[in-house]
Amino acid sequence: MPDVVVRRLGLVDYQPCYQKMVSFTAQRQPDTPDEIWLLQHPRVFTQGQAGKAEHLLVPGDIPVVQTDRGGQVTYHGPGQLVAYLLLDIKRLGIGPRLLVTAMEESIVATLAYWGIHSAAKADAPGVYVGGRKIASLGLRIRNGRTFHGLALNVDMDMTPFLRINPCGYAGLEMTQVVREVPDATLNIDQVAEQLEQQLVSHLGFATIKRPA
Repeated sequence: MPDVVVRRLGLVDYQPCYQKMVSFTAQRQPDTPDEIWLLQHPRVFTQGQAGKAEHLLVPGDIPVVQTDRGGQVTYHGPGQLVAYLLLDIKRLGIGPRLLVTAMEESIVATLAYWGIHSAAKADAPGVYVGGRKIASLGLRIRNGRTFHGLALNVDMDMTPFLRINPCGYAGLEMTQVVREVPDATLNIDQVAEQLEQQLVSHLGFATIKRPA
């Protein structure tokens, strides 16, 4: 089984991070190790390739960035855990559907650690607690190599989601980890640790390499 490089990047602006993903994907060689980036973004709305302007209701002072991932509009902000998956899925021997399933199962297993029962939906990518969406997915694949990834709401200001139709669904209720386990003592680093372990396991990596 292959190794994976995991980077904990902290709070990073969306646009330069996106450019680094594009550059990494374009420049990687057949033997370039896969990477997982765990991070948070300052407040930003991102509009996917299928995004429609009418789903941006009142963006106000939050910037809107057009991006090339799949899906519609979503919100990123501090307290939301983002995982970008820079993978050679052709080399891993998995297709897009299996990758999405592995991502969703990793989130479900992470939430189960804190006793949250969640599930994916066949007709609406992401992970849900009851009817409330707690995690969003959006990927881009070029020549069998992926970038972008997932966003899990942990402990954040949720009000910006009211300024959009999240993922293109009017009235979709969003939730976050601290709402579902209000008495638990947890922070985003603990959630990142669990998500990292689950992604590494579900994607079939052997060991984690951490950059110096």
